Amino acid sequence: MKAYRFLTADDTSAFCHKVTAALDKGWSLYGDPTYAHDATTGVMRCGQAVVKEVEGAYAPEIKLGDL
Repeated sequence: MKAYRFLTADDTSAFCHKVTAALDKGWSLYGDPTYAHDATTGVMRCGQAVVKEVEGAYAPEIKLGDL
């Protein structure tokens, strides 16, 4: 099965570390990153989709971050 995650965080180095950690666990970038202003907090937010081929079938209780 192909697993999908969308990673988000404020525009800080923490976001880059989050994406790097996912890549280190075998996830691959999927599409372009996104960048938007969060009017509620007044900060810029980043997002990046990642995908990974894993064994087994999809089930809603799968913890994608543990894959």
